[in-house]
Amino acid sequence: MLRLEARANPSALMAWCSPLLAVLLTVLCGALLFIALDKNPLTGLSVFFIEPLKTLRGWTEVGIKVAPLLLIAIGLAVCFRANVFNIGAEGQLVVGAIAGGAAGLYFDDGSGGGALLITVVLVAGMLGGMAWAAMTAFLRDRFHTSEILVSLMLVYVAQLLLSYLVHGVLKDPDGFNFPQSKMFSDGFLLPILVPQTRLHIGILLAFGAALLAWIFLSKSFAGLRLQVGGMAPLAARYGGFSSRASLWTAMLICGALSGLAGVCEVIGPIGQLTPSVSPGYGFAAIIVAYVGRLHPVGVIFSSFIMALFYIGGELAQSRLGMPSAITGVFQGILLFALLACDVLIRYQLRWRK
Repeated sequence: MLRLEARANPSALMAWCSPLLAVLLTVLCGALLFIALDKNPLTGLSVFFIEPLKTLRGWTEVGIKVAPLLLIAIGLAVCFRANVFNIGAEGQLVVGAIAGGAAGLYFDDGSGGGALLITVVLVAGMLGGMAWAAMTAFLRDRFHTSEILVSLMLVYVAQLLLSYLVHGVLKDPDGFNFPQSKMFSDGFLLPILVPQTRLHIGILLAFGAALLAWIFLSKSFAGLRLQVGGMAPLAARYGGFSSRASLWTAMLICGALSGLAGVCEVIGPIGQLTPSVSPGYGFAAIIVAYVGRLHPVGVIFSSFIMALFYIGGELAQSRLGMPSAITGVFQGILLFALLACDVLIRYQLRWRK
């Protein structure tokens, strides 16, 4: 019978090649999927991976998707490297959007905004995400609850809270009873990087977060303490590090970046609070983080691939008549392909009688 046996010394090169192989397997499975749906596979793959990159506008639309994915995935990479499995970044994004959006609505009196007020709104969003993440950190720290279950359940609480607010106190009184806030004035919207497009400075904030995370994790003593405190609590205790500090630091960093992603969506491409400020960025960013090998530089490339899935899925719906679930299907294929590649890197199949 076939059995899995651990490999003696899997190389680091093989581990980094795993995401590349997973992407290739995703493309192959996608082609088979289009054939099964009676679609031309070359046309389908072209819509997903080539059409979004043919024009400057397409590149900017991909960049709009990269910004929140990269911000959240950086925070999740910090959490996972500290052995903190935060699955609730989507909820932290939503609460960040609520806090930042509420701050924007409070200050937006129609007389203009400016860099200072935009900064205040961004900080409010980050604080909202941190507060939501702190709930999970407190429950695990104080009562040893599972951060996986707590953070995941808080996602639905956050979504219901957003729905309650846009149906109530934050609803636009002149919005014909639609569940949404009023539109932010131009002075409260993020500056546009490329004229005649929607690409905003959120992409620069995301790249800046990736750079800071790389420095923090690879070049700082605090980053070393965080990783040791999470992965080896006994060794951390022997070295004088605190595993509790690792938990709180990782969760607050992830909450801040997720909240920043949420508020950037609200005062960026959306321009108002709506019941659905995210198409699932917080969950997709989990795949992004692992495809990027939990490395800030690797996450940049994996967030670009995931952004292509989002834009390609939208194009496939309009041009090929594909269902809206096609984006989630490609995300799932990529995750399973990555898991399969990782298993075959660490283990080998052996025939045993």
